[in-house]
Parts: sequence; C-alpha cells; structure tokens
Amino acid sequence: MPFGRPKKQPAPLDEAALHEYAVKALGRRMRSESELRRLMQAKVEHEATGAAKIAAVIARLKEYGYLNDASFAETYARLRQENEKLGQRRVRQSLGQKGVASKIVDQAIEARYSQVDEEALARQHLERKRIHKPENEKETARVMRRLVTAGFSTGVIYKILRQWDVPDETLAALENLEESSPED
Repeated sequence: MPFGRPKKQPAPLDEAALHEYAVKALGRRMRSESELRRLMQAKVEHEATGAAKIAAVIARLKEYGYLNDASFAETYARLRQENEKLGQRRVRQSLGQKGVASKIVDQAIEARYSQVDEEALARQHLERKRIHKPENEKETARVMRRLVTAGFSTGVIYKILRQWDVPDETLAALENLEESSPED
C-alpha cells in the first residue's frame, strides 16, 4: 500500500473482551479448540500475557461446556456423513486439519462409521452430486477422482465402477495412473 495511510493495529483485547469475542465466534459456527485459539491469537499481544489470556478464556469456555473437541468431532463427523455423504478418510483429514487430537478423531470416526456400509454411502454421494455412469475413460477418471476426494477407499470405488460395467482396460488404465502419480 504505497498510497494512503498505514492501517492502525487494533489494541489488544482484555480478557473479558476476548471472552466475548470467543463466544461470538463459537456462536457463528462450531470450532475446535485449536481453531478458536488461532482466532484469538490475532486479538491479543504476542507475549506471555496474551497466552495467559487465551488459556484463561479457553478454560472458562470448557468449564461452561461451550468448547469440547470430542463433541465437536462427533458432530462434525455426523454432519459430514449425513449431509455431504463423505467417506471416513475425508472426515478424518478435515478434523486433523482443524487441530483435533488424533485420539479424539479416531474415536469419533469409529463411533460414526463403524456400522456404515461404505459402498452405500459412496453411491449416496454420487447421487447427491448427480454423478452418473461414465461413458468413456475420461469420465471414469473423473468419477474416480471425485470419490477419492470424498474420502472413499479405492476398493469400494473399483467395486462401483465394475458394477457399472466399466471395461477392464479402463480400470487397468486408472490403476496405472494411480501407481504412477506421486503420493502426498
């Protein structure tokens, strides 16, 4: 910004204002402790006093029951499974990105997906996204990518493609593409 006045940094919030900010942030949408901590970091000074304010606010929110990573993970997994029809791998990855501890993520995924038929869920996802039987190799690759992105295992994806009578040569070409692509 070469022209104009430089932006003034807002004054750091005191503990009461930080608490109010955190409650409003939680009121807008569900958040993990890690996400809320990141949001509050920008609102306080970067010394030990800022960290102490954040810790005090988080302790109070937990005491009131407003902040609980286990219930956040369970609710998040339930909504992604019921509404978006996502597979467990995608939900696990999203919760990890949101800073939820892996032990809590494992418990939430196990509780949510243990009795779920992954193939049926993948079919519901395809229906929800209005994805139909592929007509050629390019469309088959697109369906495969969409299902992998949605968090479904390759075994289930190949099972669905075989039931759609996708030619074996096309499936073999997909397997070759998968093996030659670099891993994350």
